[in-house]
Amino acid sequence: MGFGLIESKAGRLSALKYGVWRTAADRPLEQRLLSIFQEMESTVGLYRPEEVAVEELFFNRNRTTAISVGEARGVVLLAAARQGLPVYEYTPLQVKQAVVGYGRADKQQIQFMVRAILGLTETPKPDDAADALAVAVCHAHSRRPARQADGG
Repeated sequence: MGFGLIESKAGRLSALKYGVWRTAADRPLEQRLLSIFQEMESTVGLYRPEEVAVEELFFNRNRTTAISVGEARGVVLLAAARQGLPVYEYTPLQVKQAVVGYGRADKQQIQFMVRAILGLTETPKPDDAADALAVAVCHAHSRRPARQADGG
């Protein structure tokens, strides 16, 4: 599962930390979910984010994958709730529009823009980490007017 933490300072976004939380495929599902939960809680404890943004679940063909992703998302939502963090959800279309300006953008276009927006020297790897950063950028762009109105 990909994760990405960003910050906004003086109107510029930058990546604090990103990567993936991996679990061993041969472990029982409950142990894999526990591992993701512990990683999320550890990351929240270390970086103290103010909010959590996740991509809404969208599945096209593979229902088994969609169920697994949904279970992992549920664990992340639970960990955010335990920490009292508000959670914001975005559709893949919203993420693409916020990051690239085009709802049918492909993965390479999104990764290019994430790299440019965050001032990274390399494209974030693996793809799940780049996707997580794209959701974070989408959230930052979506929240910007409210923060400016608050003076922040």
